Amino acid sequence: MQKTSLIALSRHELEQAREASSGRSAKTVFGGHEHQLRQTVIALRAGEELSEHENPGEATLQVLEGRVLLKSGEASWNGSPGDLLTIPDGLHSLDAVEDSVIMLTVVKLR
Repeated sequence: MQKTSLIALSRHELEQAREASSGRSAKTVFGGHEHQLRQTVIALRAGEELSEHENPGEATLQVLEGRVLLKSGEASWNGSPGDLLTIPDGLHSLDAVEDSVIMLTVVKLR
């Protein structure tokens, strides 16, 4: 069993993102290449984005801190702390409206 404080990790990753030239920081808390399930905490400075990309499998995004905007085509969804968004199939992007931390959960399709 492994225990991770998402509050402490969010705080740390957001500090890293604020200092990084890219404006982002991430840490995989579970999974990796040898697993189908992967959970990653991602921090983004306000105004930064994860540019449009494909969905590698089934995925959700949980907002831990801040506010984000998930976009897919003409549709968009706002996310605030405590919100769980299902990431649509196909191309999508994510904008950080405020300094934000999310937990991305992905199950890779084989």
